[in-house]
Parts: sequence; C-alpha cells; structure tokens
Amino acid sequence: MKAFSLFTTSDTLSLFAAASSPALSSRTQLSFPQRLFFCRAESDGAVSLVNVPPSLLLAEREEAKAVLHMFLMNQGMNRVSAARKMKKLDLFVDHLMSRLHTVYKTRYLVGRELTTPEIREALIPYLEELVEEHGDSFVEVLEYFPIPLVKEKSEETVQKPPSNVIETSTTPVSTVLEPATSSKKPTTTTRASNIGDTPNLPPHVVYLEQLGMERDVIKEVIRKFPAFGYYSLEGKIKPVVEFLLDLGIAKSDIPVIISKRPQLCGISLSDNLIPTMAFLEDLGVDKKKWAKVIQRFPALLTYSRSKLQATVDYFYEMGLSSQDVGKVLTRYPSIISYSVEEKLRPTAEYFSSIGVNPAVLMSRCPQAFGLSIESSLKPVTEFFLQKGYHIADFALMASRYGALYTISVEDNLLPKWEYFLTMEYPKSELVKFPQYFGYSLEERIKPRHEIVRESGVKLLLNQVLSLSDEDFHKLVKRKVKKKNACA
Repeated sequence: MKAFSLFTTSDTLSLFAAASSPALSSRTQLSFPQRLFFCRAESDGAVSLVNVPPSLLLAEREEAKAVLHMFLMNQGMNRVSAARKMKKLDLFVDHLMSRLHTVYKTRYLVGRELTTPEIREALIPYLEELVEEHGDSFVEVLEYFPIPLVKEKSEETVQKPPSNVIETSTTPVSTVLEPATSSKKPTTTTRASNIGDTPNLPPHVVYLEQLGMERDVIKEVIRKFPAFGYYSLEGKIKPVVEFLLDLGIAKSDIPVIISKRPQLCGISLSDNLIPTMAFLEDLGVDKKKWAKVIQRFPALLTYSRSKLQATVDYFYEMGLSSQDVGKVLTRYPSIISYSVEEKLRPTAEYFSSIGVNPAVLMSRCPQAFGLSIESSLKPVTEFFLQKGYHIADFALMASRYGALYTISVEDNLLPKWEYFLTMEYPKSELVKFPQYFGYSLEERIKPRHEIVRESGVKLLLNQVLSLSDEDFHKLVKRKVKKKNACA
C-alpha cells in the first residue's frame, strides 16, 4: 500500500548524501536513503507510526535535538552558540527524525521505544559523514535545509549506494541532481562575496527573494515539493513569473501563487500552460479575468484536460448552461479540485433530496459543494426546520441565498435569528429575504433597525439592509415625512 513521505530525498535531500570514506568503513554505514517516510505506511515495508505513542515520538525528537546540540559543541561551538543555532534547525531535526524512522522501521512496526544509544548510533555517524562531505559549510547546510546550496563540481564521480543502503525508492539519486551527460557530484559549498556570510544560494532562490518571497516560505515550499529546489531559473521559473505578470497579476502576489502551487513553475508554457488556458477559455473561463482566476486557485492550470472536461461534463449533466459553467469556473475555480463521484454528485443528491435545485445553487454559490454534508449542510437545514420553517420554505431560502450553507450556526445564524425575533417581522420575511443572515449584526442590522424603530416607520427587511447608506436615509426621511403629513 502507499506510504506517505515527508521528504522526497531523491532530489533535495540527496545533497546530504554521505561520501564513501575509508575512515568510516569500520562502522555500519548508514548511507542517505533515497526516500524517507515520516507519517505512516502499511504493508509495503515502510515505516508505520500507528502504534507509537505521541509522547514517545516527542521524547525521541528531544533526544535527537540533544544529539545534534552535543555534536555542534563537539565541532567547536560553545554551549550558548549551539543553543542559539538549534533554534534555526527545526526542519533539519524533522529530517533526523525521518532518518530514525527509516533506520529503525522494524522497531516502529511493533511500537518499541528507541534507546538513547540506538538514537546516537544512527545519527552521530551520519552527522560525521555530513561534516566530511561539507567541511566548514556543515552548519550552513543544516541551517538552510532543505534549500540546496550552490556547489562547485569536482572530478570525483558519484558513487553508487552501498549494498546495505536502506532503500524505499528505485529512483536513482543522481538522476534529479545532474544532467544525463554528467556523472560528477558537488562536493564543496562556495560562499558568494555579495551575500556576506550567507552561502551561495541557487539563482532561483535569490530571484524569489527579490520578488518578496520570504526565505522560510521558500524552505517550506522545497520541503513540501523538493523538485522545486532544482527548477531552472531561466528555463522554468522566470518565464512563468513573467507570463503571470503579463496577465496582470501583481508582483506582490507572485510569492503567494508560487507557495500555493510550486508545480506551476515546472510546467512548459508552450506545451501545457497556454494550451490549458485556451482549453479553459473554450469551456467558458473569462479570458479577461485570468489574473483573478489564477490568484484564487493557481492549481487550476496544473490539472489534466481529462479532469477539467469530466467536471464540466458533470456541470452540464446537472443542468447548468454554458454561460453558468463559465461563471462558476471564473468565480470559483477551485471547484475543479472536487471529485465528481466522491464530492459533487453526493452533495447535489443531498440538495435535491430537500428540494433545492443543485444547478441553481451551483451557479449562485459553488462553494457550498465543498462543504461536508454531515457537519456543515445538515446542521444548517435542521436549524431552520427546528425554527418552524417548512422544508419547501427552506429550500426556497437556500435557492435564493446559497451562502446560507457557508454560515456558522452557532456564531452567525443563531445570534442573528435571536435578534430577528425582536424586530417584529413575521418569519416569512426571512423566506423573502434570507440574505439577512449575510449582513453584519453589529455593524449593519442593529444600527439600521434602531434608526427605523426610532423613526416610527415600517420598512421591508430588504429595504432596511440592502440599500446604500444614502438611499436608506433618504427612504427613512421620505417615510417619516409621509407619516407626518398623514397625521
């Protein structure tokens, strides 16, 4: 069965692959695994943490941190400096934990606690290998992890992993790092004179920082999607960024888009992105609003055409017009991420069962289809039924204002309902104007109702809330004048 990986080390983490060394030949060599597993896995031989108590994992993490702290001190750091540096190494500590879970996977399968000597035996030789690999840059490699640092190539060729390497992937480590024509591996980290004391970061990392992307955000992106660490600046990232800017996306929004969907930078403009956009335009996406569409859901452009077509086909099956399909995709493009059979269809069937036309609701409030039936949709329906509304009345309310389903019962519907009961309107007024629940209780509903009450006039609920401030006050004055004239 499939395992869930914390890091894909065939690219990013292979920077830390230990070099073969005679000095370490007497030890059991713990070469860097090609893929590490952190969360859980089943019967495929990967690590399972199902039987391991959280307190045990926390204790092992603290032990791993202690080992790393001690190792830094052994490298010449004083206690205070080592402690200060440890605050910056959380991602690398996560990596050490993943290593433990891989090296001792049989222990985790039975839920046995690792001893302190076992933890040290796994980590200290590995840290020593990293020191031998990176020399004076060892601490920087840890601090910038998982951002790969720019390295000079030596004449040394990449060594094949020894036979006792723990492997969970058949992908060669070198296939991601080096072109097919090169068998050299980076061995020394160089410092860039124009960055002061920081290592020579990859060009695309520097470029992203210039765009306003925080380094911690870049680290997180690479941790979640390691291949991004090796995207070419000129060949992949920069062309996509410039393309997005040409669409009208603000420069300040680029970091957010990349952090949401870094895979976007790995897609060919001519072969994929532009054709996909043309395909979506044929499906109804407003080409004048691409900037907003991508800002809302950058992943849209990374879906296959078959997935896009399948979702749109279901929209037509529901009864949406081509114009409505285009509006839905433009206003709420993340609807594409929902599974037709597991999400959209069951939700549509629920709406149909209570008398709500799913096509109407989809065109007016597509986000309602992303909510849980049991924890979100049913509680809202039951709330209004418990207040005495007939199912047909509520269906009319939901059709008129589908956003009802996106509103919290406890935090929103209930307090507004309780205040509504003081406004002296019949309950049928909410059937006519369910949008009442979309207005702020403190900033709109209460202040305007107080003005109407003090003026002594009567207004429809939608007149109280939906008019602009200017039009509302004009209407109240007109009603007051008419009332006084009649008196």
